[in-house]
Amino acid sequence: MKKSALQKARAAYQPKLPIVLTGAVKAVEGNATESVADQEEIKKLFPNTYGLPELKFEKNPSPSVGTPINVGVILSGGQAPGGHNVISGLFDGIKKIHKDSHLYGFLMGPGGFVDHQYIELTNEIIDEYRNTGGFDIIGSGRTKLESKEQFDKGLEILKKLDIKALVIIGGDDSNTNAAILAEYYKSINAGVQVIGCPKTIDGDLKNDMIETSFGFDTATKVYSEVIGNIQKDCNSAKKYWHFIKLMGRSASHIALECALQTQPNVCIVSEEVEEKNMTLADIVDNIAGIVAKRAAKGDNFGIVLIPEGLIEFIPAMKKLIAELNDLLAANATEFATVAAAGQRQYIIDHLSAENAAVYASLPEGVARQLSLDRDPHGNVQVSLIETEKLLSEMVGRRLAEMKAEGSYTGKFSALHHFFGYEGRCADPSNFDADYCYALGFNAACLINSGVTGYMSSVRNLTKPSVQWITGGIPITMMMNMERRHGAMKPVIQKALVRLDGAPFRKFAAKRDEWALNTCYMYPGPIQYFGPAEVCDQPSMTLRYEQEGK
Repeated sequence: MKKSALQKARAAYQPKLPIVLTGAVKAVEGNATESVADQEEIKKLFPNTYGLPELKFEKNPSPSVGTPINVGVILSGGQAPGGHNVISGLFDGIKKIHKDSHLYGFLMGPGGFVDHQYIELTNEIIDEYRNTGGFDIIGSGRTKLESKEQFDKGLEILKKLDIKALVIIGGDDSNTNAAILAEYYKSINAGVQVIGCPKTIDGDLKNDMIETSFGFDTATKVYSEVIGNIQKDCNSAKKYWHFIKLMGRSASHIALECALQTQPNVCIVSEEVEEKNMTLADIVDNIAGIVAKRAAKGDNFGIVLIPEGLIEFIPAMKKLIAELNDLLAANATEFATVAAAGQRQYIIDHLSAENAAVYASLPEGVARQLSLDRDPHGNVQVSLIETEKLLSEMVGRRLAEMKAEGSYTGKFSALHHFFGYEGRCADPSNFDADYCYALGFNAACLINSGVTGYMSSVRNLTKPSVQWITGGIPITMMMNMERRHGAMKPVIQKALVRLDGAPFRKFAAKRDEWALNTCYMYPGPIQYFGPAEVCDQPSMTLRYEQEGK
């Protein structure tokens, strides 16, 4: 297959490993851990893998001779830049343990594991995918690993291929499943280790030991480039307000990072909306007020960044969605028999009075998107809700009212964008290329240490990659109990934007200036080649978070 000049150049890039991983390592145990919440419940559910210690790798002055090991790998959930480098690092890591080690990739995600669809990943295959974007080396999928039948079916192929360890590369739900799988295999003495790797462009899989999930750096740089381009166009034409929705269903990390990179006129942070108990009308009034103030200066243009999951953070909408989730989970069979024309009324009739009133007030299209098209976890697919259009239409109506009142004299014309898939499969930035390779290589070290139920952890990420700290943390350490499908389930706790955190405080200190003035920044495309201060920088979010530590 013919390759572009960039593909050829990226294939030659050699990711930089942390210095500790360049030789033999030993795992040093730290403190015993406990879950972030609901400790007793999580401990009961994970009796074999709860309370394990943190691990840190150090140089091993007296290494033992390695033995061959067969490892399986799964890409789970949505794509994120750098997944191929995790697999490359894992491959090189197990080959370093012993040249006769083998890596098997299960095709199209967890479903391939259950259905025994796999390929052996050879050196020739791996070399084709180093430093490339996408998950096309083996494909990905969203099958949930949650039943004993699935675990036992997967174990059949693991035994057939003599696979002693399974690496699951995924987000919070996928790594929750990895923890459950590790617990089950440990409970039956299956002899299979399970290791997780933190993937999600959304940035909500992190804590003190997982400083960022891979893919966030690259995706936000892709989005920021395009936002910068739109801002340049916006400031040239001077006649449009661009409403831009960005990926990030459960947290606003992407929107906040892109705001720090590009300095738009408005960036909504969902966590702040929830904290301040804001209504949809409050959000609309705020945007309309900024539009009017800019218009008074002769600037009838601007940029609004909107996180994908905003609707779920508006308190009244959050209450509605929570009751809707339970209602539709409990009455799925009955609801499926209701004719389309009667579904809206059925839901209104079965909701509490408060939530029924909110639901009835919504436009038909938004109401339908809230009640239908659930994801595999039973949740609303908020990415299908065109929040950017809903807000711009409501802002337009509010401005018309203000014009009638004499408090607005400008012109308002809106354009809409949703940046999602554009950022998920880009070739990884140098940061993500290095970070992902280290995560995979580190996972091989965890396997060689004999542990299970751990997530690969690489820290100190604002320092040069040679200074990164490597090790592992028990996945149960990140878990709490949440309601899913109408029942309480153990899941990895999502990391939301902290309103007292440095990234948000940096944004909050500048947003009033950015709102009224045109302070746009144009970060440009991802820099793969050039001075380190241009091409090797981590995200601004990560930098601000680490400055005070």
